Amino acid sequence: MSTPQQRIFEAAFMQTWNALVITDADLSVGCRVQFANPAFVAMTGYSLDELRGRSLSILQGPATDPNVIEDLRCCLKEGRCFEGVATNYRKDGSDYIVRWNISPLHDASGVVTSFVSVQEDISELVRVERTNRLLARALDATSDLVMLTDARARIIFVNAAFENATGYPLTEIKYKTAAILKSGKHDDAFYAAMYRALSLGQDFRATFVNRRRDGSLFHVEQTISTIFDDHGRATHHIGVSKDVSRQVKREQALWRAATKDKLTGLYNRHHGEKALRDAFLRAQADGDPLSLIIADIDHFKRINDDFGHLAGDRVLVDIAGILQRAVRGQDAVIRWGGEEFVIVLADCGLGDATHLAERIRNSVHAHDDAEIGSLTLSLGVAQFAPGETPDALIARADAALYEAKRNGRNQLSISHEVQTAPADRTGLPQVS
Repeated sequence: MSTPQQRIFEAAFMQTWNALVITDADLSVGCRVQFANPAFVAMTGYSLDELRGRSLSILQGPATDPNVIEDLRCCLKEGRCFEGVATNYRKDGSDYIVRWNISPLHDASGVVTSFVSVQEDISELVRVERTNRLLARALDATSDLVMLTDARARIIFVNAAFENATGYPLTEIKYKTAAILKSGKHDDAFYAAMYRALSLGQDFRATFVNRRRDGSLFHVEQTISTIFDDHGRATHHIGVSKDVSRQVKREQALWRAATKDKLTGLYNRHHGEKALRDAFLRAQADGDPLSLIIADIDHFKRINDDFGHLAGDRVLVDIAGILQRAVRGQDAVIRWGGEEFVIVLADCGLGDATHLAERIRNSVHAHDDAEIGSLTLSLGVAQFAPGETPDALIARADAALYEAKRNGRNQLSISHEVQTAPADRTGLPQVS
């Protein structure tokens, strides 16, 4: 009679989901089956009666790797454990992929009497792995940048296009968060909108400014989607991006060509008029003050005549730099035409505009050109009055500028009076 312990071992052998088979140790006949559990019978399609006394070589076929079989024989011959993977064949001829773990069993004297093999059908696992490798190769073949993260934004996979565009190999950034790409060019509201969309299961599409491994910036049009499991829980996020850096650069170049003065880099007249109109509309809507400065380089025609146009261009660039450095980020500095500049000062009263104009005048006067010497500006300052039009404000600032010129140049004049009839500013005379 069997002992309780033996009955436990027998029950474990019979009931485990792993396929178990015990063979003798006679390698000359291929190790014949002594016993197999129901899981092994189910996996192979052979009954225990059909298996008992036969070599397991009956499970081998055309796709069975002979190198694996040879390694198996060597291990068993030396009494060592063996672990491997091979293709086997069921009774009906269908193939499956099996993982073996084979161990020798010894008698009391240490002689190997049999082998016990624990086997697992890993066909589905191998199929999934092959599919994953195929998908990875397919993703590597696409020019789009692909990044897969877990629910905590830790990077799990990136494709070759991503590695090439960012300079980051997967081995370096795996399990790091996607924040490694942050450039600092997006505000909190941008990321709040992204997290809100993803939390609702919606795709988030935007143009991102990202930072490469070498610190340089690049632009991508990216769509980020959430992946859910069968229970509706968010498990991963996938981002698919297209590098649009060249397109963005082209658009920026076109924008600069349409809005900027080629020589000075300031707004050109066309875009400056739009900036002035926009500032007027905001001032009217919000009730905030709006002021204007018109500045003109004194004796500029003489500079061109005496020192040449290259010197004149240098002076224009230098003055433009002084003006741009003097104002706030919200202000617009415009090359209005020739040697004349307009500064639009949003949310700025007449007093502050006057102080700014005087600082600018002093800065220009203190700037000595190595070839020309001292330079001076004349300036006119005016503040928008209720009911006034942009043309009327410009005309008042221009009249103040003319007054500064008449009074001897290198000074500023302030317009306190509102003209009742707006002047046409489309063709301003040039004053030197």
